Amino acid sequence: MMYPTGRRQYRYRTLPPDILSNLPQKVIDEILICLPLRDAVRTSILSKKWRYIWRRLPQLTLEHTLWKKREDITDLTRNFSEIVRHIYCYHAGPIKKFTLCIPYLDLDRRCPYIDRLISFLSRNGIQHLVLRLPIRGNSYELPPLFFTCFQLRHLTLYNCSMNHPPHFKGFDWLTSLELHDVTISSKLLERLISRSPLLEQFVLHISGALSNVIEISAPMLRSFDYTGNISSVLLKNVPLLAKFSLSQREYHVAAGKCNIAMFFESFSALEHLHLNDMSFVAGAGEIPTRLPFNLNYVKHVCISSIYLSDLDEVSCALCLIRSFPYLQYMEMKVEASDDNDILALESLEVERFSDVTFNHLREVKLIQTNGTIPEMQLMKLLLAKSPRLVRMLIEPCLVEESATVKILAELTKLKRASPKAEVVYKLDKHPNLGPV
Repeated sequence: MMYPTGRRQYRYRTLPPDILSNLPQKVIDEILICLPLRDAVRTSILSKKWRYIWRRLPQLTLEHTLWKKREDITDLTRNFSEIVRHIYCYHAGPIKKFTLCIPYLDLDRRCPYIDRLISFLSRNGIQHLVLRLPIRGNSYELPPLFFTCFQLRHLTLYNCSMNHPPHFKGFDWLTSLELHDVTISSKLLERLISRSPLLEQFVLHISGALSNVIEISAPMLRSFDYTGNISSVLLKNVPLLAKFSLSQREYHVAAGKCNIAMFFESFSALEHLHLNDMSFVAGAGEIPTRLPFNLNYVKHVCISSIYLSDLDEVSCALCLIRSFPYLQYMEMKVEASDDNDILALESLEVERFSDVTFNHLREVKLIQTNGTIPEMQLMKLLLAKSPRLVRMLIEPCLVEESATVKILAELTKLKRASPKAEVVYKLDKHPNLGPV
């Protein structure tokens, strides 16, 4: 019997290395954080090594992608409670950031699933909390354990309510606070702000009238975005406030009178001012020609809606501009109006500004113009009193070509204090139209 002289050669195919599993833990965590939570949890079936990785993620997000578009409230409530139970039972380790965005839910004033979730987060070092709850139904009332989240740095709340806790000592590390349609008393809000000594960014959107004026004392506050009635807030101690945005809700206009000089008195460090509209001046009484003080740090002003035919609105805008001697950029969106108030027109005359020159104004942007008399008067004023102006950008409404030619002809006649000033008339049909 003969045996083969040579040996049979066996070749073993080696599996490629698991590059993803060999990545540093922080890198893997960052990858899973970018995935929807449902997909991050599904990675547990990949292998034994991956079974528990999602459980240590420091950031969890329950957003609208988790819920089916046509899921009824009963199913959504059941699925939501199951997700909360899964997190509560299986997640291990600290949770630094948690986001809950749920479009609709059968909420009562108290929701045991959210209560349980907040209790869990308070024990796991939550630092960044976002709760975007449904508008419909009753406002969810935050449980007392919420006020024990002492490591909070960033807090964003939508459509919920807060009651006064008897032993609340404050959030010592809180730097950013956003409250959108949150039912809260003036007293508790003042306490929440004053007992957050590191607060730098504050967003407050109020849908209902407050019973008392809110006194805001925040020595570290640098940015304040406010929607509500200007007469409902008093900025008492904000020495570092550099950015302020105001949106007046229409049904608050008659809630109280506004003393413009008193309101801006505390804005000594203001650099950026955004006024969504000028309706807050309604009922303000006599508006001064300028503030009794200058705000020397204001560099940027944006007015998203102004009626140049309204004397109060024009007077207020001019009062503020006169009081910003170092203003560099100004933007206005002009609202259409057929009225031409004679007093409003006279207030825009160049002769009224014999004692004022905008020595630092370099760029102006006017939006939604129609070439009306008040608009042309404003352009004339700014061009004549701005010796360092570099550019005036005009983005008009859609007007007839003949009207455009007339407007351009008027613009070429306007006197310019700055030899470098160019006026750019930008039309959608001609996006690259050169300077006038």
